[in-house]
Amino acid sequence: MIVIAHLSDVHLDGDRRAADRTRAVMEYLDALPYDVDAVLVSGDIADHAEDAEYEEAAKLLRSRHPLVICPGNHDDRAAFRRGLLGEGSRGKSPERAPGESSEGSLSTEPVDQVLRGEGFVLAVCDSSVPGEHHGFLEESTLAWLDGVLTDTPPQIPVLVAFHHPPVPLHTPYVDEIRQFGEERLAALAERHAHLTAFLCGHAHTAAATTFAGRPVLVAPGVVSTLRLPWEAPTGSSEHVHLDEPPAVAFHVIGDDGRLTTHYRVVAARR
Repeated sequence: MIVIAHLSDVHLDGDRRAADRTRAVMEYLDALPYDVDAVLVSGDIADHAEDAEYEEAAKLLRSRHPLVICPGNHDDRAAFRRGLLGEGSRGKSPERAPGESSEGSLSTEPVDQVLRGEGFVLAVCDSSVPGEHHGFLEESTLAWLDGVLTDTPPQIPVLVAFHHPPVPLHTPYVDEIRQFGEERLAALAERHAHLTAFLCGHAHTAAATTFAGRPVLVAPGVVSTLRLPWEAPTGSSEHVHLDEPPAVAFHVIGDDGRLTTHYRVVAARR
């Protein structure tokens, strides 16, 4: 059995609230009685992409489990690399895409990483678009992902992660800034039957749908929860719920190859 813990959207901003919620989730994962195979943090690490926020993230986003972190639309690639990828190994480090370095020589290139575990591969793509809030996978990222899938034996499941969901989630505020150009990703998926699922964040709500014949599994937000359009008390503008606790997803691949996801809320410090 393979277990991947998945959290997203910590939005660290120097404020105690975001830090406490992030710390609560990471401590919960470290206190599990068993090891998980990977911990994925799918973007929006810093709220304003400031160096101090990434310094805070480097202290909080530590785990005894193998850990991989990708950027979101609130992140900056250069600052992300300085503050997180330059920290060195924490657990089992994911591979970077060819041509990337921790020295920042290609700091504006997508931050694409792969974690190869025992019996699975987690390919983590950078869907951020510098200066924008919507998502898009650059051609270099798609080529890199195609290579990861090609190089992985067909009996090994590959989970593909990024920040932005590639489909609408019926939440107008998020759907306006989802991942676009998704037809290219769908075409790539058609060529690789062992692409098992897509994992993402961005929506601040636990959700599950399909894309290209695969599950799309959305992690809940750590810093806040999105109100669905029919939940907003006085209109769609009231879309952020700050009182809901943070939560985490557990993606489980059984010995029979079946993928199951569980969602767990975590008690946050006050």
